[in-house]
Amino acid sequence: MLQPPENKNATPVASNQNAYAPVKASSAPMEQATIGRSLVIKGEISGAESLFVDGRIEGTINIPDNRVTVGRNGAVTADINAREVVIMGRVQGNIICSDRLDIRSEGSVTGDVVVQRISVEDGAILKGSVQVQAADQKGKQPQHQKQADTPKPPANDMAKATTAAAGS
Repeated sequence: MLQPPENKNATPVASNQNAYAPVKASSAPMEQATIGRSLVIKGEISGAESLFVDGRIEGTINIPDNRVTVGRNGAVTADINAREVVIMGRVQGNIICSDRLDIRSEGSVTGDVVVQRISVEDGAILKGSVQVQAADQKGKQPQHQKQADTPKPPANDMAKATTAAAGS
């Protein structure tokens, strides 16, 4: 009589394990690629999964729909475009986040930042401009920059005039 209850207990455990497997499958989109401490990458990184950087990257990082995390040992000299960026290491370059930038107490950023939300902990370093904008303004931003570029040719004309005057 003891054996059948053990079998009955074993069966629910197996069904619980099967019930647990779909939960893991639903979290599969949360996969994360890791660049280890000893790795150095030069070039462009793009993808459709989150990225954890504990090594060194030089170039560009383009992961617009996911998170980029720069670990405590991470050193990034690159422009970053991501939905969310968490910085615990060093970043030199411009950052564009469609959602949130989080600079932890050990982190440092040198570059311009365009975000919807930003969090800078005590002890973190941020050198550069910060532009916080609403989600509906994000699409309009490049148009404003183009308009700002329009007045620049007269400045170039003045530089040409100054060069011409210096040449005489």
